[in-house]
Amino acid sequence: MNKSEKKLLNLYRDLPRAARSTLLDFAAFLAERYPPQVEVPKEPLEITRPTEESVIAAVKRLSATYPMLNKDTMLHETSALVAQHLVQGRNAIEVINELEDIFRQRYQSLQNDDPGQDSDA
Repeated sequence: MNKSEKKLLNLYRDLPRAARSTLLDFAAFLAERYPPQVEVPKEPLEITRPTEESVIAAVKRLSATYPMLNKDTMLHETSALVAQHLVQGRNAIEVINELEDIFRQRYQSLQNDDPGQDSDA
């Protein structure tokens, strides 16, 4: 259970019975209004890093490995690294390692429910 879920549960527990019913009705209303679009895995997929991989292929692999992350929020960082490789000639393995770190850190931030990251809370 992440921080937002715990907070909601604590708020629910602190409410009187009638208010709990109202909160559940409102939650049901929101659930109908915003049905889940697609079931997105909560855990990273196990996609093995190939022995030889281009930087572009690594970005695609990492995007597939972490489907729960909002890639739009990572565009600046990932495109800067890709440009460093393509334009400045930075070593592909170094760039891929750094890309993996970025994706891993964003996933950890999401797990920690860090505001301002990819969390939907």
